[in-house]
Amino acid sequence: MNAAILYVHGKGGSAAECEHYRPLFPGCAVFGLDYKTFTPWEAGPEIRNAAEKLKIEYDHIRLIANSIGAFFSMSAEIDRIIDQAYFISPIVDMEKLICEMMRWANVTETELKAKGVIRTGFGEDLSWDDLCYVRAHPVSWRVPTSILYGENDSLTSLETVSAFAKAHHASLTVMRGGEHWFHTEEQMRFLDDWLRKGGMER
Repeated sequence: MNAAILYVHGKGGSAAECEHYRPLFPGCAVFGLDYKTFTPWEAGPEIRNAAEKLKIEYDHIRLIANSIGAFFSMSAEIDRIIDQAYFISPIVDMEKLICEMMRWANVTETELKAKGVIRTGFGEDLSWDDLCYVRAHPVSWRVPTSILYGENDSLTSLETVSAFAKAHHASLTVMRGGEHWFHTEEQMRFLDDWLRKGGMER
């Protein structure tokens, strides 16, 4: 089968992380994307361009996307290109997350609109443009998708990811005790086993 994997990392990650997935998909060419922009209206086209280039050479393309990489991928208008997606700790409701971070930082919409960008004490920039964009561009995603979620994910609630999975007919696997960042030996073993089983619930 002429197939490829496109890996889209999360914040602080890199394309080199795709090497971890290469042994899990021995029949596929595996590519990582180091996108250079960090807004959905900029990162989305980067991801779409990468997917379109792969489609020229490969008949089947699967996506592995981590954290905000999943949100950027869903903003990329690649539904017609991707055959299947695996989301790891995905950000599925960016508006809700931004509003949560505003509450954490005690920032009102009026303040954010006036300042444009506000730096928080927990290292995240709040952006009025980001909030306006996600409100004006709700996610539209029609790719068969499997989701891996850590029970102790601090960015997305189980309620939020479950609602997304139900609305998009996606399978959802929850790792008990798992975190947003899958990185420990136990977590990575769980992730690998999940992928080997095709992203199905354990």
